[in-house]
Amino acid sequence: MQDIKLFAGSASQDLTEKISKKISIPVSKCTVRRFADGELKIKIEENIRGRDVYIVQSTHSPAENILELLLFLDAAKRASADRITAVIPYFGYARQDRKDEPRVPISSKLIANLLVSGGANRILTIDLHAEQIQGFFDIPVDHLYATPVFHDYYQERDLKNYVIVAPDAGRANRVRAFARRLKKELPIAIVDKRRTGPNQALVLNVIGEVEGKIALIYDDMLDTGGTTVGAAQAIINKGAKEVYACVVHLLLSHNALQKIIDSDIKELIVTDTISLSNEKHIDKIRILSVAGLLGEAIIRIHRGESISSLFKEVEE
Repeated sequence: MQDIKLFAGSASQDLTEKISKKISIPVSKCTVRRFADGELKIKIEENIRGRDVYIVQSTHSPAENILELLLFLDAAKRASADRITAVIPYFGYARQDRKDEPRVPISSKLIANLLVSGGANRILTIDLHAEQIQGFFDIPVDHLYATPVFHDYYQERDLKNYVIVAPDAGRANRVRAFARRLKKELPIAIVDKRRTGPNQALVLNVIGEVEGKIALIYDDMLDTGGTTVGAAQAIINKGAKEVYACVVHLLLSHNALQKIIDSDIKELIVTDTISLSNEKHIDKIRILSVAGLLGEAIIRIHRGESISSLFKEVEE
């Protein structure tokens, strides 16, 4: 695999190291520095001419994470890399994927344009906030789902009394696929949610039978925690015995961590698409790694092999 060059952006260094160990390819050398005024300075320290380059960088806040990835892409393009794949475990600025009110941007389309202009030949990402974002790119997008990672964690458990819960109607399809992957006959429930503003949600009702059951909430992200914690409270109020949660991308903005601590959620299972600082490591949170999933995708892309079995949520 000498033709593969794997680079770690500042936001995803730990995950890149794990990917490196999984596929036995060293992380290539680069430096990320700043000029006196704070501007980023990127330098690739190895020859990448004619190589297959993979740059791993999640693009959550601050926005400099996106800028750093763009500078990496431009550096790789100007260094004559043969193919450049932006590996974006968490694709930020994805929540504005349509113009749903006057005078607003379609942020995810803008980011897609910037990545292509910056030099990306391919995108590899996990659990986009909306599947249609793939259509914003004029280059190949490999969209993986973290469900196999959660499936491996839960497959040893007795799931007979479980119900899988969508925290809002928009997640229903993914929750249905997740339930089928865990166990084909698992029931689902949906929390009827109304948004009152950005990062604000009002839970109104629970559609489905949760009384006396163990509820497992499944969602793609947890930001302020309002949706997940509100759903957990509504489920408990409807008579559920226990509530657990699976979330792919853990952002933990504002006082979200305290909300989780104070909530009825017994265990929150997350992935490492976003690095979690040490002070946010609490007993309720268990982190599963997507390094194996991304590493396998990188190897298959490099070899020109199919990765459809990795990004399908469930075999029909």
